[in-house]
Amino acid sequence: MATLEGAVVVVTGAARGIGRAIAEELAQGGARIVVNYAHSRGPAEELVAQLHQKGSSQTIALQADVSDPAQAAGLIEETVRHFGSINVLVNNAGINIDRTMKKMSVEDWNTVIQTDLNAYFYTVKAVQGYFMQQGSGTIINISSFVGQMGNFGQANYAAAKAGIIGFTKVAALELARYHVTVNAICPGFIETDMFAGVPDNVKEAILKRIPLGRVGTPQEVARAARYLIVDGDYITGQTLNINGGIYM
Repeated sequence: MATLEGAVVVVTGAARGIGRAIAEELAQGGARIVVNYAHSRGPAEELVAQLHQKGSSQTIALQADVSDPAQAAGLIEETVRHFGSINVLVNNAGINIDRTMKKMSVEDWNTVIQTDLNAYFYTVKAVQGYFMQQGSGTIINISSFVGQMGNFGQANYAAAKAGIIGFTKVAALELARYHVTVNAICPGFIETDMFAGVPDNVKEAILKRIPLGRVGTPQEVARAARYLIVDGDYITGQTLNINGGIYM
């Protein structure tokens, strides 16, 4: 895809953090954005209003809990009904429930796996028919360095994020014949609401682990997503690490 101008892009979990930055970055390039949210209606509608003011008049907010297969399918169907097509899917929605395995309940495990891994399958399952029919499409799955190296107290999150990487490779293999690219982005520690809630002493310990000595910004992840969409025609099945060197 040489340009974002006019492209229809669905970003799941786009009301905050990395998803919000991706929506802003792609809208700036002229894409028509679907700002998906599950519960954060206020922030999602505020983002849409902000993008409208900046000239992205065709941006819309759509509520759907993509951890529910019917709602995930409905999100894609409503996007196509509204815009007439879909070109890009960015799977970003996710949650974390951090506990050691000793304290983690089965519900804690299932809730994170359902939202952070199964939802990605549901949206790709829903969109692949449209991409196959038109013979093109781009899928970006937001994973995490935690899925590559693990992290204490995040067994459910790590398993989900590792699963995304494997799922990305299989989807890339199966959809390549239809000229659909599928890649994963693995951010490290990023300046989001989640990181803001970390105690200062823990932040200091984290910074000591990062070779570049700082956390990343959501905009840095967003620019990587834009690169894969605009210039990534010959990139598929890959994992792009944006982590300051914490995992090499």
